[in-house]
Amino acid sequence: MTRTIWAAVAAVALLGSGQAAAFQQPADTAADASSADAAPAAKKLPDGTTPEERANTARLNAAQSTQAQAETTTYEQEVSAAKQQVEHDQTVFAEETAAYEAEKARVAAMSAEERLKWEADAAACKAGDTTRCAAPVTPPR
Repeated sequence: MTRTIWAAVAAVALLGSGQAAAFQQPADTAADASSADAAPAAKKLPDGTTPEERANTARLNAAQSTQAQAETTTYEQEVSAAKQQVEHDQTVFAEETAAYEAEKARVAAMSAEERLKWEADAAACKAGDTTRCAAPVTPPR
């Protein structure tokens, strides 16, 4: 019983939306057949299309294919450019990081050298070598 109800509801929905016409046999099939004989250009092919419809479909397919190929080419170029930009950015980052690390090492070495000199001067001053002592600081007036 529920199948019958669902089938009836579906049929009413199709009728209401105008889609049921696709399931109905045209009333004037005999008239179509006689007009198809009269106009060979409008003769329907086995799949129900006309040569004109096929030509239009082929033209539209070709246009869509051309547009899709152009979009694909553009996309591939954008991807390539983005990849090159990422590689460039990574190279620049690596160079800047190397320069920073080199400067950091230079400053650390310079600080270590100055600290060793200061420690040697302080030890010599404590040992009695006054030439290596720091100058006394005079307080500001």
